[in-house]
Amino acid sequence: MRKVTIIGLGLIGGSMALDLHKKRFAKHFIGVDQNSSHTKEALELKLVDEVLPLESGVKAADVVILAIPVDAARKAISEVLDLLPEGSVLLDVGSTKRGVCGVVKSHPKRSQYVACHPIAGTEFSGPTAAHYGLFTNKVNIICDKELSSDESLKVAHELFGALEMKTAYMDSDEHDRHIAYVSHLSHVTSFTLGLTVLDIENNEKNIFNMAGSGFASTVRLAKSSADMWSPIFEQNSENLVEALDAYIEKLTVFRKAIVTKDREQTHGLIKKGNDIRRILEGIELKNKEQNGKHN
Repeated sequence: MRKVTIIGLGLIGGSMALDLHKKRFAKHFIGVDQNSSHTKEALELKLVDEVLPLESGVKAADVVILAIPVDAARKAISEVLDLLPEGSVLLDVGSTKRGVCGVVKSHPKRSQYVACHPIAGTEFSGPTAAHYGLFTNKVNIICDKELSSDESLKVAHELFGALEMKTAYMDSDEHDRHIAYVSHLSHVTSFTLGLTVLDIENNEKNIFNMAGSGFASTVRLAKSSADMWSPIFEQNSENLVEALDAYIEKLTVFRKAIVTKDREQTHGLIKKGNDIRRILEGIELKNKEQNGKHN
């Protein structure tokens, strides 16, 4: 059985440790984290078996999972690959890929690295946010797979299979462009809604008395970690600005219809927006059918 080192003991790294331990993917889990309170909590919660410094943690591992904010991952990945033993595999699990992939594109150990994005998460952070089943039936994206060796890809498939994830493939540029629309934009929207309401409504009691489930679900992402999301917005700024421009254009159309009290246009915009339900329900149905085949 192999040893796994997880760099970054937050929601994603911690949840991976829980499920991989449960599935006996490895016999020993090593934690690496600059935050001493995180390492203490990770040991208390039994997310990892021991905590080591970066160098010894990487050198001891058969599989290394880099689960830190994307700006930190971009800075650290070359050093981690330098330390990685021959035959070991490095996975990074950040939500932007072009930057980190670009840093190590010509690295002599590039074939030992698999660029991944397991699309899962919550608005909570830190080791205490880790829980079982976070990744079940979710999608993992592997980027630029042609630059990873068959052996490295095999390990990645085994790991994400143990997490019960489906795997898809994209190049890193395509991944970042699409994720700006379906993930990063929704977080900006949620943060902005939170800021707007807080600016206008200073009496917090009134906010909570009047807020219904619609507001709560829409603003839920505004509770997400600033340490995690501000680097994501920076790393994917070009694609996110494009998504924001498209979103602002739609907001402007909505605003004009509301200002002119054009009920017909407002109705039409809402009905057109409703069509997203058809797409999401189709994806959900397809996932259920695939799960049925595997059961």
